[in-house]
Amino acid sequence: MIELELRRLKHDRTEMYTRAVQPILWLAVYGTVMGNVRAIPTDGIPYLDYITPGVLLQSTIFVSVFYGLTIVWERETGILKKLLVAPASRYATVIGRSIASGVRAVVQAFIIIPVAMLLGVRFVLNPLYFFTAFLILFFVSGGFAAISIFVASVMKTRERFMGIGQALIMPLFFVSNALYPIKLMPQILQYFAVFNPLTYAIDAVRGLVITGDLTNLALDIAAIAIFDIIMFTVASISFRKIIE
Repeated sequence: MIELELRRLKHDRTEMYTRAVQPILWLAVYGTVMGNVRAIPTDGIPYLDYITPGVLLQSTIFVSVFYGLTIVWERETGILKKLLVAPASRYATVIGRSIASGVRAVVQAFIIIPVAMLLGVRFVLNPLYFFTAFLILFFVSGGFAAISIFVASVMKTRERFMGIGQALIMPLFFVSNALYPIKLMPQILQYFAVFNPLTYAIDAVRGLVITGDLTNLALDIAAIAIFDIIMFTVASISFRKIIE
């Protein structure tokens, strides 16, 4: 599945470039303006640096959540039926399809990070930290792609799927620590943020590539692993319903 995704990217990179426009605008416009306002406490971290991990993860889940559109198209063309009769369990098929979305997430990160450097974001230049951050991007995108597969099994038309995708992305993004610390949110939203997997992914990536603080890394990785396991299981159970 990963090889298939790499071949698609090799033959058509247009989608990756166009989808990188939105996160670049978040950094270049929103991040720069809010950094000058200095109204959000970020514990001494420049605001543009603070939001960079959140913008990276936002672009990741955008790619992953809409990955299910490919599943809807493959259902309509009959490709999914061939996958289901292949000598592999549906769990392996779903996990393979989900993890393959991580390829696009990592490639998009390679586009956004140089732009962030040009804008003045200061990264922790540790190869091991960057490698770990890319692994987190890779695997958390798999969990969100599994959500996408689950939604595709329920909403079987592209129009319905697009509506649900938009309804998922923005609440997850804003009810996280992507743009501001969780302590600034109303109490009810803080509860939601605690159960938001994006919160833990952003915290891990921020600690690895921006602050160098790995205090919560083990907890963050555990939360991401639990999220992936749950979503892979749910998506695998619902996978056969896509062609019914």
